[in-house]
Amino acid sequence: MTGERGTTAGASKVPAGLIGISCAMGAAIAFSLNDVVIKYLSGDYPLHQITFIRSLIGIIVTLAVFVPLDGSYRDLRTNRLGFHMMRGMIVVFANMTFYAALATLPLGEATAIYFVGPLFVTGLSVLLLGERVGPRRWLAVFLGLAGVMIVIRPGGSTFQFAAFLPLVAAFGYSLLQITTRKLGVAVKASAMSFYLSIAFICFSGAMGLIFGDGRYSGSGNANLEFLLRAWTWPPVGDFALLGAIGVIGATGGYLVSQAYRVAQAGLIAPFEYVAMPLAIFWSVVIWGDWPDVVAWIGIALIAGAGFYVFYREAELGKRIRWKTPLRRER
Repeated sequence: MTGERGTTAGASKVPAGLIGISCAMGAAIAFSLNDVVIKYLSGDYPLHQITFIRSLIGIIVTLAVFVPLDGSYRDLRTNRLGFHMMRGMIVVFANMTFYAALATLPLGEATAIYFVGPLFVTGLSVLLLGERVGPRRWLAVFLGLAGVMIVIRPGGSTFQFAAFLPLVAAFGYSLLQITTRKLGVAVKASAMSFYLSIAFICFSGAMGLIFGDGRYSGSGNANLEFLLRAWTWPPVGDFALLGAIGVIGATGGYLVSQAYRVAQAGLIAPFEYVAMPLAIFWSVVIWGDWPDVVAWIGIALIAGAGFYVFYREAELGKRIRWKTPLRRER
């Protein structure tokens, strides 16, 4: 069928776009649930312990399920190990800064700030890749950044310094996108998930060796405590949650990579924004954190600017390689 990729053989062919959209929305739901559990556990465990256990379980799921589903274990062989590790560490940096913010920030607002990442990609594509960006897309970038400042409200009575952490995470996300676009490495979804889990295990294990005994904890700052408190053995209920996000995270990473493999990026990328209303929903239902009017204005500007950038890219017929979304590869 013309214009479709990844359709199944037989009488009832499923359009590649529908498959891609379904995968992207499934990934957004998975990542949203992942964030909920990490925020829920942020008061009891160090972040590096959570990510270490989650990544160990995630790599087992990837090796047992997704690698065979994608082809074979030979696909894990690579002559670009340095690229995979660099890419993995950028994802680790982006995710750890985002997760650290969840100790004190409402999930909905942290997620909204994080979604300024695609706007950073637009700006960096000019500086680092020499691409041309028109005045309307520049206006969208500035409006999105204005939306971030409205949500953060520096100098206001509700300001928290931790609100800058999702912004830093979004910048890390944009560097990941630029790196992937520049190098143009085509790798199967399962292989990307595998090497990403390796990066998380290495980084979290190193942090555990340095900070896991809790010698640097006791600062009184909730965000720092989330990074520095001692490892503790989880009870059965919490271990089940950690196991669940290991499975959910591996599934989300695989789905989002598949989404961008089978369908056009301009079609898929806006559906990642499903994560934003989901995050606000969880914030309200679980923690009672309902955004006020000012925050809603900022969130609307961020979402509107992001949607416009995606629309313009599609309108101009550009093929952008959004292989990993801040939010969203986790």
